[in-house]
Amino acid sequence: MSTIPSTTWRMLARRTGGEELPKGLDAAWNAATGVVNRLVPRRKMLLRRAERICSMEKQFSELSDAKLREQALQFRELFRCGRDSPDDLELAFAFVREVAHRQLGEKPFPVQIAGALALDAGCIAELATGEGKTLSATMPATIAGWRGKGCHIITVNDYLAARDAEWMDKIYRFCGLSVAHVEQGMEPPKRREAYQADITYCTNKEVTADFLRDRLALGKLRGLPEALLGKIADGAGSGTDRLVQRGLNYAIVDEADSVLIDEAVTPLIISGNAPNPEQVEAFNQAAELAGQLKFQEHFSINQRYREVELTAAGKKRLDELADDLGGIWSGARRREELVVQALTAGRFYLRDKQYVVQEGKVVIVDEFTGRLMPDREWRDGLHQAVEAVEHLEINPPKDTYARVSFQRFFRLYRKLAGMTGTAAEARREFWQIYHLPVVVIPTNRPCIRKSLPDMVFAGEQAKWRAIVGEIRNFHQAGQPVLVGTRSVRASEHLSELLTDEGLEHQVLNAVRHRQEAQIVAGAGQAGRITVATNMAGRGTDIKLGRGVAEAGGLGVIATERHESGRIDRQLFGRSARQGDPGSAQAIVSLEDELLDRHAPHISAFFRRRFGRTDGEISSTVTRRVFDIVQRRAERLSLRQRKGVLRTDDWLDENLGFAGSE
Repeated sequence: MSTIPSTTWRMLARRTGGEELPKGLDAAWNAATGVVNRLVPRRKMLLRRAERICSMEKQFSELSDAKLREQALQFRELFRCGRDSPDDLELAFAFVREVAHRQLGEKPFPVQIAGALALDAGCIAELATGEGKTLSATMPATIAGWRGKGCHIITVNDYLAARDAEWMDKIYRFCGLSVAHVEQGMEPPKRREAYQADITYCTNKEVTADFLRDRLALGKLRGLPEALLGKIADGAGSGTDRLVQRGLNYAIVDEADSVLIDEAVTPLIISGNAPNPEQVEAFNQAAELAGQLKFQEHFSINQRYREVELTAAGKKRLDELADDLGGIWSGARRREELVVQALTAGRFYLRDKQYVVQEGKVVIVDEFTGRLMPDREWRDGLHQAVEAVEHLEINPPKDTYARVSFQRFFRLYRKLAGMTGTAAEARREFWQIYHLPVVVIPTNRPCIRKSLPDMVFAGEQAKWRAIVGEIRNFHQAGQPVLVGTRSVRASEHLSELLTDEGLEHQVLNAVRHRQEAQIVAGAGQAGRITVATNMAGRGTDIKLGRGVAEAGGLGVIATERHESGRIDRQLFGRSARQGDPGSAQAIVSLEDELLDRHAPHISAFFRRRFGRTDGEISSTVTRRVFDIVQRRAERLSLRQRKGVLRTDDWLDENLGFAGSE
């Protein structure tokens, strides 16, 4: 496996703060500084500055468009030369606010300005759903564009990158700046042109992949001096002419919790084909052998860590089954690894949950967004093991040319900021991993959402009956309802139940996703029933139809609690936006995956306690169990993410040097 040379990482770390995670006393000191950092009254200071910026409105509102354009050129010169002061920054924000009003008819509220100031200060700004994060980002992005070193605005998918670039284009153009976006399938010349723009909208996957491709193009060149010398000595042959990015200066990450935390576990890998017929055959054989082993007698499983372990009897049985195969099956360790992987694929990777099958291929479903990832594969032969379980044509594993985790990549930016509707729960992780403080910005109007207590049931059947009953109640009252599920399978199951009840509805999941934005945008119409996986149209506002507010607003139902409380809050945040009425409630059961995976003994105890009770078993105790188990799952996920970052460091030290020789 090839990695980026370790000396390159260390050079970048010194300049950007992408150092290794602290350990021991250093880690304790880092955590302590995070606690002290949270005591700084940032929100109060930012709101006070935002009010000052709003008071400057008359300085620009009475100017003609021509005079405003002249003012933009003056600001550009001021910030390009680095002669600006905090007062100049506030004046520039007031200027951009006026431009937004004239070009889009939208004037940022004080809370949006406070969020923009937080972004400019290198913080994570928590702005609730519907509070206008896209518009807030234009203010710090414009300042960064005027500085002349570029600004990347990172979004979660190509649709949002293209939409936001087009939507905010008028503001940037008026301010004398260029704007572009990068999307999948774009050719290198177009990519290079997009990155040369003052403001570039792109996804985390595209910007990281382009960074890795540029690193491969540079080869053994480890820094700017070597690159410049190589260009002088070798001309076009130096690799510098193939670069598409111009550097990692400033990034504003939209949906920062999703990009910087939820997706941080999966590294981005640049790989190439490596045909190996014998290896492909081994995956098929492993699937056949795994099918002959018995649960508990030959292998055991750990639900929480998603691990399979062969018993002594299982190893003996596998030795007997593989005796006649020879070749790769002669070695005990290798055959056990292959069969354990096949068992893992069959037990923990389920169709219509972790993946779907389309056109004879396994397509991964993103666990946190519910979206398809056709350009992704699981590593270390797991993808091929799943293909073997599904009896599909197996594509050989690929050779890795370069890899980097999203955690490590984003720590390379000279300046990093983010915005999301759910950051408070992850404030410690944002500080420990990225040294980014979290600022919770209040809503422009008071939130009047009714947060109802969880309804708890002993079994899944009782839970689904209750969910259908609640949906019917909303529908009959003329209220729209958005129902969130954790998997494609669950959304399709609920769809069948609603069809049986004669309730017309729309389903949004990884399979039925083509009209995602339109379906979500219309989810607020009277009596509308929308069933959606985790994606729930992040980035698209749900506006209430006529008469819906009077009926009680949008109701949101979660059919399970997620392994992160942030995901629940993201779903609930779809209702009661910008002062609208609405409600949110989770309807759960003791058989849900959260309890089954992270607290199987507790789940079994309560199931024995309540037996086959069909009615609701909600109480302080049963509800509290879900809170406790959810926090346990969050701690496990944090350890896994830190493990990924430390693995990067290990690979860096042990393989990077050899790879550069």
